[in-house]
Order: sequence, then C-alpha cells, then structure tokens
Amino acid sequence: MKLKQKRIDIIAGARPNFMKIAPIIRALTAFKDQGGHLDFRLVHTGQHYDACMSGDFFDQLGIPKPDVNLEVGSGTQAEQTGAIMVRYETLLMEDPSDLCLVVGDVTSTMACAIAARKRNVPVAHVEGGIRSGDWTMPEEINRVVTDAITNWFFTTSEKANANLRQAGIQEDQIFFVGNTMIDTLMTNMDRLTPPAFWEELGLEPGSYFVVTLHRPANVDALEGFSRLVSTIGEAARGLGVVFPVHPRTARTLKEMANVPDNLHLVAPQPYLEFNYLVKHAKAVITDSGGITEETTVMGVPCITLRDSTERPETVDIGTNELIGTDPARIGPVLDRLFAGKWKKGSVPALWDGRTGERIVKIMSEIV
Repeated sequence: MKLKQKRIDIIAGARPNFMKIAPIIRALTAFKDQGGHLDFRLVHTGQHYDACMSGDFFDQLGIPKPDVNLEVGSGTQAEQTGAIMVRYETLLMEDPSDLCLVVGDVTSTMACAIAARKRNVPVAHVEGGIRSGDWTMPEEINRVVTDAITNWFFTTSEKANANLRQAGIQEDQIFFVGNTMIDTLMTNMDRLTPPAFWEELGLEPGSYFVVTLHRPANVDALEGFSRLVSTIGEAARGLGVVFPVHPRTARTLKEMANVPDNLHLVAPQPYLEFNYLVKHAKAVITDSGGITEETTVMGVPCITLRDSTERPETVDIGTNELIGTDPARIGPVLDRLFAGKWKKGSVPALWDGRTGERIVKIMSEIV
C-alpha cells in the first residue's frame, strides 16, 4: 500500500542553521526521488538576511531557494520572536504542513516551534537536549523552551539524551542520530577553498590563529573586549590572527583605539572559506559552540572563551578546552599550545557523516 504524501516544514533562520539543514534536505530529496512519501517546504525566517551571514551558505551548500521567506529582518530578541511567530502562524493557517522540523537554538527555532504547536502541528528538534546551564545566553532559553514543547528529539550525544530524560522526556521520543553539522563538514571537506586574502596576508598552514567572538559577555563592553583582543594579539607570539568580524563585534571594534598589528580583521566568511581557515590554523580561539564541533572533527586545537558549553563532548572527547572569559588565562594556554602539549582528541560517536540519512529514516516512520 502506498503511503499518503506528507510534508515537513524545515525551518532555517540564521547562519548556524544552514549547515544543519543541508544534509537533511539532501537525504529527504534522495528519499523522495526513490518514491518515498515525504516532501518538504523550506521556510527561511530571515533572521539573518545579509549575504555573508545567509545567502552565501545556500549557494555553497547546495541548499535550494527557500519556498517561503518570512523576511523578519533585525530587531530585539522579543521583536524577532514576535514577528517570526506571527508570520509563521499565518503561513500555517493558510497552508499547514504535517511536521515542523527546527534545528539548533536560535530565535527562529523557538518561535516556529511555539507557533507550530499552537496550530497543532507536531515539532521535531534537531540538536535537542543540549544545555550549557548558562541562563544569560539567549540560546539557552531557546533550547529549554523548544524542548519543553517538542514531540521528537534528534540528539547529538548521550549527554543530550541524559538531559532530556532528566527533564521527563520519554525514551520513545528521543533518537540519538549524531551531528548534521559534521555531515556537512565531511561532505564539503574536499571542496574547502582558501579565502581571497590568503596570499595577500601571507598565510600558511599552521602559521596563524583564527578568532571568532560574538557573545555579549565578550564583545559588548569596550574595556573588557579591548583587553581580550590585545591579550590574544600578544599571546600569539607574532603569528597572524585572522578575525572574521561578526556584525555585533564590529560595533565595539570601531571604538577601539589600538588594534594589535598582527590582527587581520576580515568580513564574515562563506562556509568553504571559513572552514579552510579553520582546518589549516594553528588553533582557533572562539566563543562559538558549533565551531568547537568542527575543530574536534578536524583535529584542530580549540580554545573557548566561555565559562560553560552546551557541547561538553568537544571538551571531554575532542580538541576543545574551556578557559573562561578572563584574558589572563589566554597566555598560559597558548604557551602550552606552543610547547606542543595540546591534547589529541577523538571524534564522538555517530559523528560519521550519515546523520541526515538517519533523521529522514526515522521521520519516514513517525510522520
């Protein structure tokens, strides 16, 4: 008997989402081409709306043009949340789908999950269950709220599974599938390409650092941010520091009187260029979560300037080290790196490039 066709809304709104949806879309397309009963509608909320933060990723990762763009644009947390909920609710009222698939922990994730459940559309959450324990992070609130109303959870680690069980989630709602970001990385590893400024800056493998900073605790206060940047520049021992500047960080950088000479400020990079930089860096210094997963798989030392992480497996198993936000800790950590004493690390279970396929197989059984 042929199964009735079902449609899944795939929600993407911000840069971290695009790497996570690409392998799911690829697996869904293959499933459909083989006569499967699942179709999808790609909904871009417009939370990130410039080319560097959004458009380039669609082109490079082979993501099809969105079927719907809610075009919410910029605004405060509440403004974006409200606008996404109103516009996605309107879409569901006019043309409902059978499942809302959200990924990660951005504002779009939470807002669309709420709107869907209030329209009686079930929700599946890719990267369900991850927790930092830091309630000053908007992402932590997004995670907890989303997981409180999610029907099915696709998880990246046993730690995430344990977090969900502790919250009272039933075992048959939890599916440990691996990490779709790593699917994307493995698919594109041979396509990584040097950025346009590679030769201009005289970059060579292992001869530079990559820095990304965008957390409010690190970048919003001028004095603290200046100390952080100056310390990184000095501790790098004359090596270049490539710093793709997030729009939030750019505002504070403009106020800095002195930027270290070895700091190379560049625009946010497309996926293939950014990961080329990461792959060939001596180390990455970041306050991002997703980058710590990619460095773990690529075996690149990673230093995280945060007090907590929602991805503890990158520390326990991988190449990441959590050092807090005090600039005074950077020097000793880099001294250890230069001395060749960094841990080797290994790759967590199921981070094998086949997570998208596992997710689609499970969805074909539950939708």
